[in-house]
Amino acid sequence: MNWCARVLCVGLILFAASVGAAQAAWHSIAFHYGANAPLDELHAFDIAVVDPDHGFDPSAYRTPGNELFAYVSVGEVNPSRPYASQILPAWRLATNQAWGSIVIDQRPAAWREFFYAKAISPLWARGYRGFFLDTLDSYQLGGNQADPIAQQAGLVALIKGLRQRFPGIRLIANRGFELMPGLSGDIEAVAAESLFRGWDAASRSYRAVPEQDRAWLLEKLGEVKRRYGIPVIAIDYVSPDDRALARETAQKIRELDIVPWVADGGLGTLGVSNVEVLPRRVLIVFDSRESTGMHSRSPHRYVEMLLNYFGYVADYADANRPLPEPDRGSYAGLIAWFDGQLPPAAGARYARWLGARVAEGWRVALFDDPGFAPTPENLSPLGLSSAQSPVGPIAITQRTVNVGYELEPMPRTRTVTRLRLDNSAGTSWLRLHDARGEVFDGVGMTRWGGFVWNPFSVVEYNGTSRWVVNPWEFLRQALALPDLPVPDTTSDAGRRMLFAHMDGDGFPSRAEFAGSPYCSQVVFDQILKRYPTVPHTMSVIEGEVSPQGLYPKDSPALEAIARQMFALPNVEIASHTFSHPFRWSKVEARDASSDEDADYHLDIPNYIPSLDREIEGSVDYIRTRLAPADKQVRILLWSGDAAPTAGALAHVRRAGLLNMNGGNTTVMQANPSITHISPLGARLGSNFQVFAPIANENVYTNLWRGPFYGFEHVTETFSLTGEPRRIKPIDIYFHTFSASKPASLKALQKAYDWALSRPVRPVFSSEFMQIADAFNHVVLARDAADGSVRVRNAGALRSLRAPRSLGEPNLAASEGLAGWSDGPDGRYLIMTAEEARLRFGASTLQRPYLVDANARVMRWQWQGNTVQGELAGHAPVEFTLANAQGCAVRVNRQAVTGSPSGQLLRFKLNDAAATLDISCRGR
Repeated sequence: MNWCARVLCVGLILFAASVGAAQAAWHSIAFHYGANAPLDELHAFDIAVVDPDHGFDPSAYRTPGNELFAYVSVGEVNPSRPYASQILPAWRLATNQAWGSIVIDQRPAAWREFFYAKAISPLWARGYRGFFLDTLDSYQLGGNQADPIAQQAGLVALIKGLRQRFPGIRLIANRGFELMPGLSGDIEAVAAESLFRGWDAASRSYRAVPEQDRAWLLEKLGEVKRRYGIPVIAIDYVSPDDRALARETAQKIRELDIVPWVADGGLGTLGVSNVEVLPRRVLIVFDSRESTGMHSRSPHRYVEMLLNYFGYVADYADANRPLPEPDRGSYAGLIAWFDGQLPPAAGARYARWLGARVAEGWRVALFDDPGFAPTPENLSPLGLSSAQSPVGPIAITQRTVNVGYELEPMPRTRTVTRLRLDNSAGTSWLRLHDARGEVFDGVGMTRWGGFVWNPFSVVEYNGTSRWVVNPWEFLRQALALPDLPVPDTTSDAGRRMLFAHMDGDGFPSRAEFAGSPYCSQVVFDQILKRYPTVPHTMSVIEGEVSPQGLYPKDSPALEAIARQMFALPNVEIASHTFSHPFRWSKVEARDASSDEDADYHLDIPNYIPSLDREIEGSVDYIRTRLAPADKQVRILLWSGDAAPTAGALAHVRRAGLLNMNGGNTTVMQANPSITHISPLGARLGSNFQVFAPIANENVYTNLWRGPFYGFEHVTETFSLTGEPRRIKPIDIYFHTFSASKPASLKALQKAYDWALSRPVRPVFSSEFMQIADAFNHVVLARDAADGSVRVRNAGALRSLRAPRSLGEPNLAASEGLAGWSDGPDGRYLIMTAEEARLRFGASTLQRPYLVDANARVMRWQWQGNTVQGELAGHAPVEFTLANAQGCAVRVNRQAVTGSPSGQLLRFKLNDAAATLDISCRGR
């Protein structure tokens, strides 16, 4: 009985397969039977085989380069299958005692019809077009009752019937060597298990495969390759804790010209093959008692932005609940942040869990408090010891340059954490001693990662906060983060993105200008018409604008202004809800209590907020009364606390809307701490809230108490989030009431003027929202064949930031790149599609390439000495070329001449779209 009959395989690599007349070129395929199969990471492989009973959607997963296959057992039916009770006695050949499954007699034609109808047709209807056929040799369990020749003939007939009944079906066989003479052209590949390393399911142990078994299997696989010209796959088993052995085993298989997949015995993790996923997830453990929700958690506020910058996605686990066993193939490391000790039972459980992860070789970063009682049992696995309570003043014995980043360390007797690092366990970054010489270590690097204890992480005081330790360097070293191309959400086409969005608050307010016009009219005249090349997302609050709202007499005029706004080509339409909820948790609960929080929305008579009315209802109002017929309403801008619940986010997703707002990026010269830069957004369940990259004018004007010119300081935020690290795009985020006063309007215009004086890539905020969401799903993988990095599943994201340590991108050896530009913190690579292959290192081929553009790259193709490309944007196109001296450049079929700028050529056009033809035939 084959192990793959019970457990799905992960990560098979196939090079080329032919099925009949159809040719399918593969590089990789993955198998994973887990209920929580990492679908994003599985996009690293051309094909991913999954257990269809877990409810995956192959149509949603499918991209031009990715396909989900369904695992199907042919020779056996497990009692858990919904059709198991319908198996006729005449079809029962035997019972597999190990699994309790029914072994099927393959001879009856009625069985084949049943199999097509019950096993395959439902999966075909769900969108599956590929199938992994397992248990093809189970008939051998029938002993003397089985006629091998007849059983094999029945299986061949069944498989050929699949090809006839389901045109275009794709099939991979697990073993079935004896069937191959009758299936030439019907099977794309053949897999077999345990070439070098095996898994004993009975003893749950890993073992080396005996030489004679390997010789037999190699002969069978070689015959398949020689006679049928299709790929063969070896699935080997190694403990997930021994990544080095997995890579070594994969290399041995690869050297035999066999596609390797090496994973754990349960095949429920991402293993090693010709392609290995470069994990982009970090698991953060927290204490749910310390915060009311995601938005107020310390690691979310202070650590997640750093992880995003390094290219990582944060997953959260509550230490008060059973903790997961993370997959080394998906997770780059672990972080824990506790403000104090967990409850005793949870603390003890967490300490055991952490000790196990350290023993497995995980990289870990610990913040603020260990979270558990400082007993020798808990501390010794970490190389830590408990120290006595400090006496007298605390002094610093030693420190590194990475301590004192934004605030000098201020050790105090009452706040020092009573732990010290064993001398052989690591290096102290901050060592302290008390009056009697007792030693304490506040920050340290260890063999397993690093720790920074309170009060040497983030110190909060006077309404602000500062990092004591350098968190960039601490995380980089503690988690041993490698230099990799980073999916980037700040830029596109080599330039920093620029967009503007307006919350509709104050739409009916009167401005302090001659004639007391509506603020909304001033925005229309002084912002939207004045800055036509800036894409805007404009919203209204239905309860302020509609006849059913608070100002029915003003409604006709307000609706007319809104229609004017929404008709402009540089405007996309958003809803800012019906009643502007201030507390979204109360909306979901429909909480109309009379406590101090009862006033949680605009006071619209006889109205109790609901998600339906606030979201779909407001969108329908805008769509039917205000929006032009050719424009959709696709965006919801969160109001009030901008802290939607998981239910509210799910509601928005089901409504087909994008969402944004929240976050609090307000870093300024007067308050320059990176603690005031928010992460990309907040993931609640399977849904993602996109944060506004930069805070609105409320923060800069002290909640609209003044000074009303305060928003001019937003340009400091733009600068500090652009250099020395480019962390955020430029987002001019304001309310309608910013146009109510001369000072606030002038400050708003200064923000626009500052942004437009820079080389920017104007986008609509909807484009940014899609890029931000795509960041969570991009997968990077290393190709063992050539060392290249594959980028997959990038969605709308087209920018990668490559550290300079990687060298210059080798455009001749890479795929899917149009070029790159130098930024303050690396090279910004310009992708041409949602997939790319990256190689670095100097190239002797000097192709012309794109340095930057204010438009998206829609196409970029090299053909010998010529380039053909397409750019499309929201303003007259600008672009810069390198290596283009002496080349003929035609735009929209007209010859153009660029302006020299050093070794570059810069071009400015009159149209917002351009077709490029670049010829360098003289080279």
